[in-house]
Amino acid sequence: MKKKTAAIGLLISLLPLAQPLAIKAGDISTPAGFIFSIAESSKAESAFSLYKKGNTKLDSGEINGAISDYTKAIEINPNYSDAYVNRGVAKGNSGDNAGAISDYSKAIKIDQSYTLAYVNRGVAKNNIGDHLGAISDYSKAIEIDPMYASAYNNRGSIKDEQLQDPYGAISDYNKAININAEIALTYYNRGIAKKNICDHLGAISDYSKAIEIDPMYTSAYNNRGSIKDEQLQDHYGAISDYNKAININSEIALTYYNRGIAKNNIGDHLGAISDYSKAIEIDPMYINAYINRGNIKDVQLRDRKGACSDWIKASNLGDENYAKWVKEDCQ
Repeated sequence: MKKKTAAIGLLISLLPLAQPLAIKAGDISTPAGFIFSIAESSKAESAFSLYKKGNTKLDSGEINGAISDYTKAIEINPNYSDAYVNRGVAKGNSGDNAGAISDYSKAIKIDQSYTLAYVNRGVAKNNIGDHLGAISDYSKAIEIDPMYASAYNNRGSIKDEQLQDPYGAISDYNKAININAEIALTYYNRGIAKKNICDHLGAISDYSKAIEIDPMYTSAYNNRGSIKDEQLQDHYGAISDYNKAININSEIALTYYNRGIAKNNIGDHLGAISDYSKAIEIDPMYINAYINRGNIKDVQLRDRKGACSDWIKASNLGDENYAKWVKEDCQ
């Protein structure tokens, strides 16, 4: 009897980029440029005051207010590169990546060695799908500052996920780790790239290092568990990792789904059904969880009616070919 299964463990494979960073008011003493006259000094203080207000609002999530303050500061001092950068961060946080890119570009025009502006512009470019443009910006930041670990990490992320160049990504992650060996995200991303070249033990080592640095790294536990279960057949080790991830965050449907697969692999079918049900409770659109739960009901529990109920739910969310199969098999 033909049956479409979905019993494959899934990695949390998104490669997080370092978020665009804002310059804090305490990081600089005055706006860019030298001020000589009393009037100009007063303007500079006014611009800096607005800039600090903008930072406070940005930190508290008052995006529109922050943008307004940065804009006023720029009106007073059109060469205020830090205000452009922070306004770009605020615009990016509001989803206006094009506006953010424009502001970062203005900051770069004022100061062509402004590495943070290049990195932040790279993040915004990646957000709009301009992956090559993002790599160019990260590369420029690295050219200016060869010790810029975040730029290597972000460039590696794009190489692995968008350009399908895991070896190039690993090279960038290696450089980032050589600069700063205490960034959990870089090990996590390198673990994904190593998984993509089938270096499963290397991937586990990197996820373990990420967890050592950040014991609350749920995605690293989940990904390590997925490799243990699927590639190493270490189902109990996988369940242990999924348990740790769930203890940290009990609202991630993927972790329950993956634990359900591992439980099914050791013959704990009722435990697997419980986990698939929890995944569905968190995400009612989880097609694979319905499919896997239906498969266990059909094969292990001999509950054909319950199985068809789950498959029909999956078919209503899935593609036409699967729906056609369900219609034929569940009559």
